[in-house]
Amino acid sequence: METLNWSAGTWTTPPAEVHEDGSDLVVTCVERSDAWRITSYGFERYNAHGLVAPLPQNTAMEVVFTCDYTEQFDQAGLFTTAGPELWIKAGVEFADGHAMLGAVVTNPVSDWSTGPVDDWIGQRVRVRVSRAGDAITVRAGLDGGEMRLVRLAPFPEDAEAQAGPFTCAPTRAGLTVRFHEWLQGPADTSLH
Repeated sequence: METLNWSAGTWTTPPAEVHEDGSDLVVTCVERSDAWRITSYGFERYNAHGLVAPLPQNTAMEVVFTCDYTEQFDQAGLFTTAGPELWIKAGVEFADGHAMLGAVVTNPVSDWSTGPVDDWIGQRVRVRVSRAGDAITVRAGLDGGEMRLVRLAPFPEDAEAQAGPFTCAPTRAGLTVRFHEWLQGPADTSLH
């Protein structure tokens, strides 16, 4: 994997504040920033703060961030997008009193899969998406530890996708997330 400079991406929606601190990128969210489309809740939002660069076929992208948040629906991870009706956000979201590892896949409506990872609070988390053929494979784990399969999701082969670090704060102002690494390389060669 090769390190991407923070300047290699463009924001899907600019954050309230962003600055570099050494080699880290520190991002502060706008209140009510989110990505969701219709299912169950009925609303549509596509204003999460994603710093994205091209994700062509047969490539993977990773981000590392500190999961240092504990308020309802605070979230950070990796955003893959081909527009407001075709995107995936994957990472850790704080929901109902727990840190939840999960992914939201939208095409054209959203679904959400989660599992608790309370011991990840305060830790560095690595999230990776691999794009190959008609699918995106999502993996995550503590930085330096084993990566686990989070999701295998359909994604059109011909879509012009971009991906990179994201964060959003659907219910509050002031969420700040520290990103440590952004990398790109070849897609994973196996599912398991």
